[in-house]
Amino acid sequence: MYKIKTKSSAKKRFRITATGKVKMPQAGKRHGMIKRSNAQIRRQRGMAIMSKPDAKIVKSYMPNSLRG
Repeated sequence: MYKIKTKSSAKKRFRITATGKVKMPQAGKRHGMIKRSNAQIRRQRGMAIMSKPDAKIVKSYMPNSLRG
């Protein structure tokens, strides 16, 4: 049987928490920040938790890093 590989793009973009949720960077911060309100920029700091249907797809890309 062959080994299942992790998708390299997924391991660079996502992290799995100890409870099994998927953390992702906030979207909408790359360019055009002058148009955005200060409140929106503050809200977009840090990481976000991915929705369950999307997290299921991402977890299939990362079979070796599943916890919980």
